[in-house]
This record gives sequence, structure tokens and C-alpha cells, in this order.
Amino acid sequence: MKLVVTGCNGGVGKRVVKLALQRDHSVVGLDLADGPFTDNLLTTQEASNFTYLQVDLTDYEASLAAIRGCEGIIHLAAHPNPGDFVVATHNTNVVASWNVLRGAAELGIERIAQASSVNVITMVYSKKCDFRYFPLDEMHPCLPDEPYGLSKLICEIQADSIIRRYPAMRIASLRLHWSIPDPTLASCKDPSGRIKQDLWGYVQEDSAADAFLRAVVEENGKWSGHEAFFIASPKHAYWDGTSQYCPIDSRELRVKYWPDVPIKAGFDVSGMEGFFDCAKAKRLLDWVHIDK
Repeated sequence: MKLVVTGCNGGVGKRVVKLALQRDHSVVGLDLADGPFTDNLLTTQEASNFTYLQVDLTDYEASLAAIRGCEGIIHLAAHPNPGDFVVATHNTNVVASWNVLRGAAELGIERIAQASSVNVITMVYSKKCDFRYFPLDEMHPCLPDEPYGLSKLICEIQADSIIRRYPAMRIASLRLHWSIPDPTLASCKDPSGRIKQDLWGYVQEDSAADAFLRAVVEENGKWSGHEAFFIASPKHAYWDGTSQYCPIDSRELRVKYWPDVPIKAGFDVSGMEGFFDCAKAKRLLDWVHIDK
């Protein structure tokens, strides 16, 4: 399949490009920089199937020209945090997402996966978290109070709107946690403070890339329209800064930092079990998190 990967120079984008090429897809990478940052990741054969375009996705006509001729889109380009908590992140992310989704509809490109975020729920960038239950799933209320999480929630609403008008399209919004090579980087010696608002979570970067490719390329007949999916490790990553995982129990973390948050019926958040329920991604995308 000929795929467009926007934000191909980003941490997630580079892994998506690499994995897509390994699976024999051709890739057009889009980003703002003068050139790609993936050169050192690609073999000669992989590089022959990769094309780079410098594109500002807030320009609709430029976006349309860049995605023309592709069969699927993985949209990752975005400001990755609230920045100064004013306008840049919100405005850029919302406009770029709309341009990609609306451009795809105009060109008849029906398979899209876009990067959403766990921050559609009040998390690390919020003044105060509002967790209604653990583990978190896609039915949890989304009430962001900051521009990054809001921009991602709006991108999901845009996908709902596009699907209503173009029902043949299929769009996945993948609510990524922090995408990193291994769980040690998601840790903190002190699990209090802001890190507790992230629920000690992460997603291994190649597992994240696999989720995007499954959402666009696979045709398992299990879903249609627009669906949102949490993409996170099933384990928490509380790390004590040494060579071993800290043996602290999820139950202890929950009781100490989130004592008033109930547990969903049928679930037991204890041991190394994390605070996210990704059963929907397993059920509909056949995605299973793998640490490498």
C-alpha cells in the first residue's frame, strides 16, 4: 500500500516509517523540516521506497497536493504538548487534522489513522485530574482543560463529522500514551507530583507504530466508521532509577495517590497491572502491546 506518514520526523513518525517499509509498503513522509530525519534508520532497499516532502499541513492546498495518489494516511504531525498553553498548539493541531481528513475525503482516500492522545482525559497537563474509574477506557468522559488535550478531542470530533458525510471512510483515532523505546524512560524515583497524573504509563514505540499500521492496512472486518482506541502498555512503569523495576504494587499506588477512584467491576488493578484498559484495540485492531 502507498502510505502517507505526516510528522515523519517525529519520534513516533520515524518508527511508523521504518515499520511500514519493513512490511513492504511504500511511504511518502511529510514534515516541516528541510529533509527527513530517518536516513540513519533505513536500509538501502527501504530508502528506495521512501519519498520525503516538506509540507505545511495548515495550508489546505499544499496538504491536498501532498497526499494525492496515496491509499492510506497515518497522521502524526502536531504540536506534542500545550506549549505556552495559549493558541499555537490548539490552532495548529486542529487545522492540520481537518486539512488531512477533509483532503482525504475529497481525494477518495478511505483509510486513515490519526494520533490522538490519552490527554483527551484530564491528565499530566491538566490543573486537576478527573478520573471516574480505573482502568481507563474509551467510555470515560473526556473533559480536557488545556489546549493540547482539547485539540486532540476536536480532531476526534472532526473524524466523527467526516464519517457522517463520507461513510465509506474508516478513521482510527489512536489515543497514545508516551511513546518510548523502553519503560525505564517513563519513570521517576518519586511517583508523586505530575508523574502521578500520567498514571505511570507509556507505550513501546514499535508497538505504537504497529497499532497505526493495523488501523490503516488491515481489513479484518471488525470495525468501520470512526473509532477511538487507547494505545498504552498493560503494565505501569513505576521505576526506582536502579537496574530493576521497583516492586511497588499498582494497588499501593492507587491507594496512596488516587484513593477515591473506584475500580471497574471485573477488574483488579494490582501487581504490575496498569491503569489503562486497551481491550478495544485488541478486539477490533488485533493489537497487543509488546515490549522490545
